[in-house]
Amino acid sequence: MMDIDRVIVGVKLLSPGAKIPRLANEGDVAFDLYSVVDHVLEPGARYAVPTGISVEIPPGYEGQVRPRSGLALEHGVTVLNAPGTIDSGYRGEVKSVLINHGNEPFKITKGMRISQLAIRRVPKALLEVVETLEESERGEGGFGSTGLD
Repeated sequence: MMDIDRVIVGVKLLSPGAKIPRLANEGDVAFDLYSVVDHVLEPGARYAVPTGISVEIPPGYEGQVRPRSGLALEHGVTVLNAPGTIDSGYRGEVKSVLINHGNEPFKITKGMRISQLAIRRVPKALLEVVETLEESERGEGGFGSTGLD
């Protein structure tokens, strides 16, 4: 049996109708986030959908707000800044910045699953100014430098 890290993330309900994020299935890696408002998201429009919760993520971890694949495939609705980052020190309301890439208005309703929350361990990175960088196979190849296939 594999030893799996367990971390406790505090969740505070901020408004009536707010739901605690839930895993849809055993073994899922991200918790469903729910809307606490009704809103019509017009084609091309974006909106920060309130979830009615705030979270206490421990130091050394981050929250990632990710799209729901079904909304993306069926309606063209996704998280605009995917993944949206929730820093461990943030205590404000979690919101999902959604955008409608579809051709039809998309109706968001109270209690609807709108995005997902993944909790990920992050290293404490230190940036250091250097005179040169080690060579790599890719080198300075930028966007599209590795081809399309």
